[in-house]
Amino acid sequence: MSFASIDRKWQAHWEAVGAFETSEAPDKPKYYVLDMFPYPSGAGLHVGHPLGYIATDIVARYKRHRGYAVLHPMGFDSFGLPAEQYALRTGIHPAITTEKNIRRYTEQLKRIGLGYPWSRAVRTSDPAYYKWTQWIFLQLFSHWYDKKAQKARPITELVEIFAREGNSTVEAATDYEGTFSAAEWASWDEKTRQSVLMHYRLAYTQEAMVNWCPALGTVLANEEVKDGLSERGGHPVYRIPLRQWFLRITAYADRLLKHLDELDWSDAIKEQQRNWIGRSEGAYIDFPAEAPDGSIVTVRVFSTRPDTLWGATFLVLAPEHPLVEQLTAPPQREAVSAYQTWAKNRLERERLIGGGTPTGVFLGTYAMHPYTGEKLPIYISDYVLMGYGTGAIMAVPAHDARDWAFAKHFGLPIRSIIEGVSAENGAYEA
Repeated sequence: MSFASIDRKWQAHWEAVGAFETSEAPDKPKYYVLDMFPYPSGAGLHVGHPLGYIATDIVARYKRHRGYAVLHPMGFDSFGLPAEQYALRTGIHPAITTEKNIRRYTEQLKRIGLGYPWSRAVRTSDPAYYKWTQWIFLQLFSHWYDKKAQKARPITELVEIFAREGNSTVEAATDYEGTFSAAEWASWDEKTRQSVLMHYRLAYTQEAMVNWCPALGTVLANEEVKDGLSERGGHPVYRIPLRQWFLRITAYADRLLKHLDELDWSDAIKEQQRNWIGRSEGAYIDFPAEAPDGSIVTVRVFSTRPDTLWGATFLVLAPEHPLVEQLTAPPQREAVSAYQTWAKNRLERERLIGGGTPTGVFLGTYAMHPYTGEKLPIYISDYVLMGYGTGAIMAVPAHDARDWAFAKHFGLPIRSIIEGVSAENGAYEA
């Protein structure tokens, strides 16, 4: 008997008896093995798919033989730009091509002999599936995070608190600045109230810089852009501000970090997760600055090392910072505008990595050191990101490598906070 006929025989047998189906077994210990769902492209499986799937299949089979009730599902991440672009190019509805591609993927995965319970397969483009992602979003939108109770609560409860006593007693995860009384809340129209509530919701809108591709008519992830062009089609991509949806994940930072220690994961994976959560402890520091029109503007920075304030010798704003326009002196406007145009098309990943010669432009204005009264020059540079902290930093070049490189390049003072120790040859940890 040929290999092909043996293969067909047992494939048919496994299908008929439901060899890999998961049944309810309350008396057995549970084990869940989850793979990353593939995007069902017309090209079918590539070698990278079974590379990972075979490994998880081995784990699932091992646990099944050890007496566990194993759930090892497969699904298809079937929403995506490629299907949309293919539909525009060919005139074929995405539902048709997606269904065809899923059938091919399923057939190929079965031929490999992977042990998936196919009756439980999901498709993210199926309304029966994505109605639940929409439901989850609505729950996030209609809740706020109570820091005192360390949990989400209905937004209707927050409205009742505001109507009764304003927001001064509320301990919430919010980006709303300032306080208001119950009388002020009562005096506002519905549009104003909803605008305030948006600062408290777990799902909220906010303006942020994105990679916009006019030709594709969509926002692209950093991974989909290479050398200023879209990976798909090679179209120009521009960095523009756009109002979009965000999730207030940072509200759960403490809980995520706390329960991370309870997981049976390697220390290396836990450390990666801690870095991803990115919780920072520090303080806000306000620097008064005189604008060209004579008005006093407050530049707020966030620092994880407020004790190094005495070593601050200049401030740096992100090129997209909303105060740049107000703080730019007339003689510097042309240079500042040119730099903003250049910086806005750089990917955030490139800006984070840095390297090379530091770049930036002096705004022509100064901030005042809150304790010494010293005038600190204000610059913009692409190594400061609007999405981290406040989008502005106090530069302490003696104790930060990137600040040190910037100060050296632009001839700015480098002041150590440790008496008798020079940082002229490089920054060091204070």
